[in-house]
Amino acid sequence: MLAAERRNRILEKLQQEGKVVVSELSELFGVSEETIRRDLERFDKEGIASKTYGGAVLIEDTNTDMPFNIRRKTNMQGKRIIGSIIESLVSDGESIIMDPSTTAVAIIKALRNKKNLTVITNSIEVLIELTDVSGWDIISTGGNLKENYLALVGPRAVDTIAAFNADKVILSCKGLDMQKGVTDANELFTQVKKNMLASAKQKILAVDRTKFNRIAFSQICSITDLDIVVTDVKPSEEWLRYFEEKGIKCLYGEEH
Repeated sequence: MLAAERRNRILEKLQQEGKVVVSELSELFGVSEETIRRDLERFDKEGIASKTYGGAVLIEDTNTDMPFNIRRKTNMQGKRIIGSIIESLVSDGESIIMDPSTTAVAIIKALRNKKNLTVITNSIEVLIELTDVSGWDIISTGGNLKENYLALVGPRAVDTIAAFNADKVILSCKGLDMQKGVTDANELFTQVKKNMLASAKQKILAVDRTKFNRIAFSQICSITDLDIVVTDVKPSEEWLRYFEEKGIKCLYGEEH
């Protein structure tokens, strides 16, 4: 097994269980405990995990992202629920803007039976997912590929998005807070998402349960800039009252 593959599998285990033990990982991957310690030290320096005696624990930080291939495996059921709800909101023939989130990939899978959609996206993964879909108009923003993300950012991506007037934008975020609004971990993503919001008539935020009451580094918009919030489980009564007061429709899947 390559070192990169081993580290990705350790990250998956961290994401799923919240902690790992050096001796268990050493036995699982057939490498020395010293090798595992070096892997965990690397995650510690990257701000992903904190080393402890005999292992490491995941750092729940809204400003630090796991690699895309790890994040896409997190709360997969919740993302499928969100995708199913949004499928009912999108009509044949509409134009939609999609961000480069892992939730967007689940949503686009749910939309595959729609006809004649136009999709504008800076997500490499969404583009790949749509390579075998016929009858759709797929538009890539272009731009600079962000390291460790399957996403295109920068001035070219921003300018491309600004040139369109879409029916809907569907985006996600790292944090949703009543005072601080909709936030993300990276300013490059925030710049693109702000232009996505400005380039669509209807603004839909797709977030799973883990994003509520969290604040990330850079603000995308105020919650009142949104039309619809879609999530996987019923939010708290406080959040439901807040959405109602602000005139924002909240759609959700399961009860807690």
